[in-house]
Amino acid sequence: MANDNQFVNQIADIESDFPQWYTDVVLKTKLVDYGPVKGTMVIRPYGYAIWENIQRELDRRFKETGHENAYFPMLIPMSFLTKEKEHVEGFAPEVAVVTHAGGEELAEPLVIRPTSETIIGNMYSKWLQSYRDLPILINQWANVMRWEKTTRPFLRTSEFLWQEGHTVHATEEEALEETKKMLAVYKEFAENCLAIPVITGQKTEKEKFAGAVATFGMEAMMHDGKSLQAGTSHYLGQNFSKAFEIKFLDKDGSLKYGYTTSWGVSTRLIGAIIMAHGDQRGLSLPPVVAPIQVVIVPIAAKKAGVMEKCAQVKAMLEEAGVRVKLDDSDNSPGWKFNEWEMKGVPLRIELGPRDIEAGKALIFRRDKLEKCECPLEGIVSSVKELLKTVQADMLEAARERRDKRIVYATDMAGILKGVEGGNFVKAGWCGCRECEDKIKAETAATARVYAEGESAEKCAVCGKKAEHVVIFARAY
Repeated sequence: MANDNQFVNQIADIESDFPQWYTDVVLKTKLVDYGPVKGTMVIRPYGYAIWENIQRELDRRFKETGHENAYFPMLIPMSFLTKEKEHVEGFAPEVAVVTHAGGEELAEPLVIRPTSETIIGNMYSKWLQSYRDLPILINQWANVMRWEKTTRPFLRTSEFLWQEGHTVHATEEEALEETKKMLAVYKEFAENCLAIPVITGQKTEKEKFAGAVATFGMEAMMHDGKSLQAGTSHYLGQNFSKAFEIKFLDKDGSLKYGYTTSWGVSTRLIGAIIMAHGDQRGLSLPPVVAPIQVVIVPIAAKKAGVMEKCAQVKAMLEEAGVRVKLDDSDNSPGWKFNEWEMKGVPLRIELGPRDIEAGKALIFRRDKLEKCECPLEGIVSSVKELLKTVQADMLEAARERRDKRIVYATDMAGILKGVEGGNFVKAGWCGCRECEDKIKAETAATARVYAEGESAEKCAVCGKKAEHVVIFARAY
C-alpha cells in the first residue's frame, strides 16, 4: 500500500532516527507532554486511557491470584531507607528528599518513595503476628520518584506510575514460588494483552534489585533491537524481614522471620507498546489496551442516511462492549484516516452512500495496512472476531521479528557484531563479574537474563568453562 499518510513528514524517520521518531510520536499523538519540572511528564487523556486498560487487565489477574489492593504513604522516614544496606546504596543516587515542611526544618528528612519495601515492611511488622496471618498478599497502585539524570517520556522519568506487589510467606519455597508465579503473570499479560513477546529469566548478581536475594526479569525487544526491561519480580529472602522485624509465631511455638517478595511494572509498558509495534505512520495499538478499538469514518457525510447509519453501527458496537468512536468532525476523510492511523486505532470502518446501498462497509486494519469488505449485516460479530485476529497477528509478527534477531556468539567479537546489528546475543558466561563488566565496557551491552535451559562450553570472554548462557543486549 502506498505511503500516502500526510502526517508522516511530521515525524522523524523510524529507521534513521529512532529516538527522535519516538519523541515525535508520543507528542504528536498526544500521549504525553513535558511537565514544568525537568524530567517529569504529563500523561494526557489518550495516554492515560492506555494505562487504565493496562491497570484493568493486570488488576484482574492480581485478584485472581489472591492479591488485594492497599495504599501506603509516599513519604518515608530516611531512617527506614538506611535499615537495609544494599537497598540504600542502590537507590541513594536517585532519592529525592524533603527537608522542610510548614515553614520549618523537619526533625528527620523524608524520602519521596523510589519504591516501598521499607515503609511496607514497617507496617507488615505490626500486622504480622502468627502463621495464621500468612501469606500476606498486597499490591498497591501508586506513583514513585527517582531523580533520573537522562529522561525520556514513559521510558525513564523522574516520576512515574506503577504497581508494586509486596508479599510475606512462611517459607523460602513459598516466597520463591510467588516470585516466579508473578513473573509468569506478567509474561502472560505482556503477550496476550500487549502483543509483546518477552523473554523471562533470572538476572545476574550485578543486575539484580538492590536488597534482593534474586531478581527475575522480563525483557522485550524494541524496533531498534534494544531490550526494554518490561517488568521485574524479586525474591527478597529475609533481608527486609530482619531489617524491619517482620516475624511470626509458627505452629511449633517458635518466632520466625518471614520471607518476602516484591514485583512491579510501570507506565514504561506504554513505551514498550510504542517501540515494539510502531511504524513510520505512528502508533499501532493492540486491541486489548487500545483506548479506541474502532473508529468509524463517514464518507460523504452530508448525504442522506450516512450519519444515521454510522451512528447505528456505533451504537451496536458499543452495546457489544467495543470501544468505538464516530469521527463526525468536519475534517476530510483523508485527514481522518491519517490522524487515526497515527494514533494507532486497530480498526477503521469506512461507510458511505455506496457502501450502505451495497450493504457493506470497508474495514481498514492498522497492523497490516490492509482493507477488506464486511457485510453490514452481522458487522458486530465480524468486528469482534477481527479484533481478536489483529491481537493474535500483532503478537505473532512481533515474535517473528524478535526471533530473527536472536543470535549466538562464542567470543567478544561475536557479541559486538551481534549487538551492533541490533540483536539479542546469547553467549556463554563463566559467572565472573570481570567478564560481565568487560562485555559492557567494550560493547555497551548488558546481561539481561539467563537463557533458561541452555548451555555453552566456554565463556565468550575468558574462555573458561561457562556456568550460564546469558542474553546480552543494549538496553533502554
